[in-house]
Amino acid sequence: MTASELPRNVAVIGTGVIGNGWIARALAAGCRVTAFDPDATAPERTRAFVERAWPALERLGLAENADPAALTFVDSLEAAVEGAELIQENVPERLALKHDVLRQLDALAAPGVVIGSSTSGIKPSDLQSACTREPGRVIVAHPFNPVYLLPLVELVGGEHTAPKVIERAQAQYAALGMRPLVVRREIEGHVADRLMEALWREALHLVNDGVATTEEIDAAVVYGCGLRWSLMGTFLTFHLAGGDGGMRHMLHQFGPALKLPWTKLEAPELTDELIDKVADGCEHQAAGRSVAELETRRDAFLTELLALTRKYWPEAEGLQGRI
Repeated sequence: MTASELPRNVAVIGTGVIGNGWIARALAAGCRVTAFDPDATAPERTRAFVERAWPALERLGLAENADPAALTFVDSLEAAVEGAELIQENVPERLALKHDVLRQLDALAAPGVVIGSSTSGIKPSDLQSACTREPGRVIVAHPFNPVYLLPLVELVGGEHTAPKVIERAQAQYAALGMRPLVVRREIEGHVADRLMEALWREALHLVNDGVATTEEIDAAVVYGCGLRWSLMGTFLTFHLAGGDGGMRHMLHQFGPALKLPWTKLEAPELTDELIDKVADGCEHQAAGRSVAELETRRDAFLTELLALTRKYWPEAEGLQGRI
């Protein structure tokens, strides 16, 4: 991507974990960031967050002009979007609240500026319904935590979104170091969250039924399928499972198992007993380490893993334009 595609000024609305992740990523890419959050403690929290994230970003590689001080907090939405070339909304997942904020952002932002929502489940047409100026520029731009390290961002347009809006968003998010995945049609939960939700529901059933503990389930992912998924994903992994015959042979051989009752996709009832099992299991896994300590460990792992996996991404084989 060329430098001209990098949004020099990024507005971030809402500075929770996801919003702060966007701020750290944009700063690392050399952008100037203007942030708004009605919480009076937000500036202090965000600057502490960026300070903690910066060592991992340094290991991953910073833009030449990256500067953690290129962050300004303002006291209004109007001031936040002034001069913004990309706007990222991260307010809580309540449609009425998002409608109120997005309506104002659409009315205030300069023409043509993309407004991405970090929503994990709401469809973009539902978000756009509150906007009257340029509703089509309001799209889903759903990242994954930690946003400053994980590169995937799901881009979803709504009924008012023209292809050129998605094309511009693709270029801008790619210039921020993201791997944009354009979702072909809008659906609740988009793509990745629907996959994670299926695994999450199955995991809760396994705990609830006494089949495995939280630690044992995580071990099944960490030491097994998760290692393959970080390179090949689900479909290519099964393609290899078919041997020389590939996916076609795999489906013929193992397809009948899809009829067997191996999964329970409906979530179990979230009883107090199940909550205790899950929470106690996670606290056992944490082994007295704080969330901040676990985040530092996670970031160290992810920076090393990303350095390795980039060597095996399609571009390294000359396969441009592939996921």
